[in-house]
Amino acid sequence: MRKNKSAIYYTTFLLILLMFFISACQTGAPQNTFVAQEVKSKDNPYANAEITTKIIPSINDTFGYDILLYGKPLIHQPSIPGLPGNEGFTNEEKAQKVADFVVKKIRNNEMPPTVTIDDLNTMGY
Repeated sequence: MRKNKSAIYYTTFLLILLMFFISACQTGAPQNTFVAQEVKSKDNPYANAEITTKIIPSINDTFGYDILLYGKPLIHQPSIPGLPGNEGFTNEEKAQKVADFVVKKIRNNEMPPTVTIDDLNTMGY
């Protein structure tokens, strides 16, 4: 019986010691802090990029837009983003205004450059 008690004490002592070493190894700066700093230090790849827009025809005599990055298609948007349905904007000026808004988001490295209903309301749609 005495051997069993000392075996239990010995095992408990080893487990406590092991837990102490594991917790001591985990102290210090969290891993994700370094990653967050690394992401912040990266340059914005779109800040000086060649981004152009092109107004395109859409269904029922409406308009959409394409956004080109260095002359290659990045976004093809034939309908009003954020709204149900397939129809585009009623005129080219409205399509251009939203396309410019999306380009601004891209230049700020907001990817994907989503357009919400609130954004459309702010622009007067």
